[in-house]
Amino acid sequence: MEIIFHAHHAVMSDTLRGRAERTVRKLAARMKRPVDATIRFAQDGPFRRVEIELRPARRRPIIAAGEGRTFGPALADAAGRMATQLTRVKRTPKARGAPVDRA
Repeated sequence: MEIIFHAHHAVMSDTLRGRAERTVRKLAARMKRPVDATIRFAQDGPFRRVEIELRPARRRPIIAAGEGRTFGPALADAAGRMATQLTRVKRTPKARGAPVDRA
């Protein structure tokens, strides 16, 4: 999976970049066939914004954003919102079916 970083009026440290990459890899492990991910860091005055976009194969992307005074809490907020969305992803009819008891 390819991870793309965008910084808009923001300075990213190597530590923050590594933390964001680890977070996105953990989130991508919860979805089927992730193709790529884009992480956007934006700074506007005293507020920092982090937006995570995960693209699965042949489906629409899942996008989550978080804001905070620093990039750390904003990244954690965006990751939490993404995790919530990943738990709500629609399951296939086969996965929704009742389990077969073969006793």
